[in-house]
Amino acid sequence: MPQAVAQGVRFQLNGRSVSVQGESGQSLLDLLRNTLHLKATRMGCGQGQCGACRVMLDGHAVSSCETPLWAVEGKAVTTVEGLGNRSAPHALQTAFMEEQAMQCGFCTSGILMSAAALLQRQPQPTRQEIVQAIDGNLCRCGAHNRVVRAIEKAAARLLAAP
Repeated sequence: MPQAVAQGVRFQLNGRSVSVQGESGQSLLDLLRNTLHLKATRMGCGQGQCGACRVMLDGHAVSSCETPLWAVEGKAVTTVEGLGNRSAPHALQTAFMEEQAMQCGFCTSGILMSAAALLQRQPQPTRQEIVQAIDGNLCRCGAHNRVVRAIEKAAARLLAAP
């Protein structure tokens, strides 16, 4: 079995510069959860098909389980921890709570990141664009209608914000 080789990677994480040592072949998901202890990004299928591990990489929603560590060098990574917090939640987080757009919550962080990436590139998305943006996010609880309503609500609030 080949030896893992340590590699240094520098990137922006939730607006802060970080420099970390990882192993060749290590995924961004593994680094986030196990090295940096950011647990909101979930491990779902491990094959980029469920969306639970979605983060934003330079404003685009990506599956962190399929993103090798070397691919984030010099880029900006945003996790749900960087979207907002209890004292200053993002409009999406507030709308998700108001619309009760989650049940078990396992998929929620991935859906939030897919939605945030959509709203960055398309501030006034159509319902169809919202549905397409979250198409790769699987939710076993069946909260998709509430999720779509929450994203529509957040988009309207973000547009109205000064």
